[in-house]
Amino acid sequence: MKPINRFNILIVLIFSLLVSCADSKTNTSNEKSISVKLLEIASGLHSPVSAVFAPDGSMILAEQTGQIRIIKGNSLLEEPFLDLENKLVKLSGAYDERGLLGIALHPDFVKNKKFYVYYSAPTDVKGSDHQSVLSEFKVSSNPLRADPESERILLNVQQPESNHNGGELKFGPDGYLYIGLGDGGGAGDKHGKIGNGQDLSTFLGKILRIDVNAGLPYAIPQDNPFVSNKSAKPEIWAYGFRNPWRFSFDKKSGQLFVADVGQNKFEEVNIVEKGGNYGWKIMEASHCFDPENNCKTEGLKLPIYEYEHDKGISITGGYVYNGKSIPSLSGKYIFADWTGPMFYLEQSEKNWQKRNIELLDKPSGDLKILGFAEDDESEIYVLTNQEVGPKGTNGAVYKLVKP
Repeated sequence: MKPINRFNILIVLIFSLLVSCADSKTNTSNEKSISVKLLEIASGLHSPVSAVFAPDGSMILAEQTGQIRIIKGNSLLEEPFLDLENKLVKLSGAYDERGLLGIALHPDFVKNKKFYVYYSAPTDVKGSDHQSVLSEFKVSSNPLRADPESERILLNVQQPESNHNGGELKFGPDGYLYIGLGDGGGAGDKHGKIGNGQDLSTFLGKILRIDVNAGLPYAIPQDNPFVSNKSAKPEIWAYGFRNPWRFSFDKKSGQLFVADVGQNKFEEVNIVEKGGNYGWKIMEASHCFDPENNCKTEGLKLPIYEYEHDKGISITGGYVYNGKSIPSLSGKYIFADWTGPMFYLEQSEKNWQKRNIELLDKPSGDLKILGFAEDDESEIYVLTNQEVGPKGTNGAVYKLVKP
């Protein structure tokens, strides 16, 4: 999510409305736009930011305020699966990028009942706003409740600012856990001598890859790209990110799609490869940032797509659609902007073309798109809020369905 001055929230809301109106007009004239219907699955949520699906088809949903909820048979269970609110930093009621930000089920969840969360906890380290915590939990004897005493902390990362926390967790096709972290916050990646995004000695601004099935508290896969670099963190899989706000693996190709939130001008989508440098803060998308001109781009990986801030202000990554209910979206990468418009990317030879997705039955109000989820049948769900802050109860989950 993007850092927003709380005194400028009204401006952001006005901008969101303008973007929504402009997008609606574009959809009516763009013959390659695709219309989909939003089918409400659950509402009354506290800023739902991440969700996964259990083997029985139930959705396990993380609310930013710390509660993990279960949606079973399209019914939101009243009692939380796990409540982590007492472990979190105190969140602002107006706008906050901290909180419970990610959840992932172990690939062997049916047998070992393990799952993983990423949340923002208090810290007593001088110079840090908070710490990001990666933890493992287990389900209790009651399948509708996790065991709060089962927590095993795998990783703590000190965060100098309150924003740019990343928080995405995904198990890859290789069975390893991938973790996304932002650059530590503030504007312009000012922390450290060269900025955290380009500094291989820090976890910040990186995609990490670890083996949760070995080692204490985890093992480093021996084919990670920097295991032989003594000045680099061996967990790093790729680097040069500002705030990777949601990534996913295409179930068919195995490609890793990462949406990275930009600074003031550009939002970007990358296909991330082993050891790649995705540019921040040398570049913002495919444009020089620091320095503003004549930056050294040799060896940097450019995004497959970028958009300027006349279309939105903070990208939300999604999924390549591999479901069956909306054939027109097959093979297309679905993503959105936090301010409400939704898009897809379609590959044409070596280029990727962006088109609009027109949302039918969209609820009235200022819809914020916080994340996406994918079920076992590769159908896509949208996690939304209608408030800027995390503490209200206007969050909802929708399924994308054919009109």
